[in-house]
Amino acid sequence: MLFVRTLVFNVLFLLTTATFSIAASPGLLMPFKTVVWLKQLWLRISLGLTSHVIGIGWEERGRENIPEGPVVFAAKHQSAWDPLGLSFIHPHCAFVLKRELIWLPFWGWYLLRMGMIPINRSKGIASLKKITKAAGEMVAKGRSILIFPQGTRTPPGAERPYLPGIAAIYKGANVPVVPVAINSGLFWPRRLMGKQPGIITVEYLEPIEPGLDRKTFIKLLAERTEPATARLEAEALERFPYLPRPVPKAAASQAEPVNTDAQSV
Repeated sequence: MLFVRTLVFNVLFLLTTATFSIAASPGLLMPFKTVVWLKQLWLRISLGLTSHVIGIGWEERGRENIPEGPVVFAAKHQSAWDPLGLSFIHPHCAFVLKRELIWLPFWGWYLLRMGMIPINRSKGIASLKKITKAAGEMVAKGRSILIFPQGTRTPPGAERPYLPGIAAIYKGANVPVVPVAINSGLFWPRRLMGKQPGIITVEYLEPIEPGLDRKTFIKLLAERTEPATARLEAEALERFPYLPRPVPKAAASQAEPVNTDAQSV
């Protein structure tokens, strides 16, 4: 039954996404507010399918940890749900994403129109300088930024380092960084047909104020994010005992290839 629901969801998601991308393309000529509204409409449809067909919902914790004004959300990235759900929850956030995504027909145009921050991972230092500058510009416009600091989907139980891109954003934005723990990988893993019903938890942790050096900042970010993520995973496994158990950390790290669809600077 779960296989059938997942198959139905995948087909409906692809059909609605393709149809919406083409039908809503004239909206690209509209004001920014209209483009955001269209994006939110598509996300509402997509997350509605996720909820009604698969049975995946979500809850938020720690909203009180989000300061007033622009911030940088540094979120764990465990599944394809994360960019969908987090973009819906924070509609005006500028996401850091790999440059190749903006070359996609229709979708790339939307990403550019929404002011996302594309990066060229092959440029190294030059790319870091570019996103440092872009972060400052977004904050000056009053927009928050969201980045997946490990650069790719990291499944539950796996370990992956925090990459230099988050330090560049931290420096350029000069605003608090809010670590975000999430357990979405237990419900929506990389396997196309492996989705499980339940409630994804998104938890905002104590913010990190600007002014720290790079090494101290990344260490503190990991120390706040990793234990909180492990706690959310343990809670979900107890709450939904049918969920598959994560593989051990070492095995997961070796088995999971780097996903080039994500930001990895």
